[in-house]
Amino acid sequence: MEAAKTVFFTGGDQNRICEALKQSILRDLLRRKYKEEDDFMIAGTSAGAMCMPKIVILEAINGEAILEYDIELNSGFGFIENCIIDTYFVHRARFVRLAHATILHQECWGIGLGEDTALLIEEGYKATCRGSGSVWIINAREIGQTNTEMAEKGFPIYAENLKVHILTDNCKIDFSSNLFEGANTGKN
Repeated sequence: MEAAKTVFFTGGDQNRICEALKQSILRDLLRRKYKEEDDFMIAGTSAGAMCMPKIVILEAINGEAILEYDIELNSGFGFIENCIIDTYFVHRARFVRLAHATILHQECWGIGLGEDTALLIEEGYKATCRGSGSVWIINAREIGQTNTEMAEKGFPIYAENLKVHILTDNCKIDFSSNLFEGANTGKN
């Protein structure tokens, strides 16, 4: 593993993947390589991608409303500090669960990965969308009113001023400055 230039995590069960590696020497080695080696890449698909950040969605009720206590979060690998990733985002209608996780952790960006699409993150904050689908970015940093602190179990959550960006192939976002750059379509 010391000599590896790329490590790829496959899908499966994000809880199982995280628990297997969370306290391991391998995870520490991968974190060091990710932070220190310019030519090292770590990637994942499905549950493998969801495990990359510090916070991971383990389970959530996938309904039309955000309900208090309907989501279970845990710690992920921590390769990326300030985001929460969800996969099959459009196909499985996971906007509500990612929005809920992001509302609970407003310091994090919600990243919803669509089918056949990736988000390449360089230096921990420069992100570029690649693929034929889309990546949805949820920003809860400027939320106004919300009832997350006072809602009882099973009651709906509301949030004011939740922001969403939709990235397609070659769109970029800088997570440190919140600057969005659309893709060049070739038309003037």
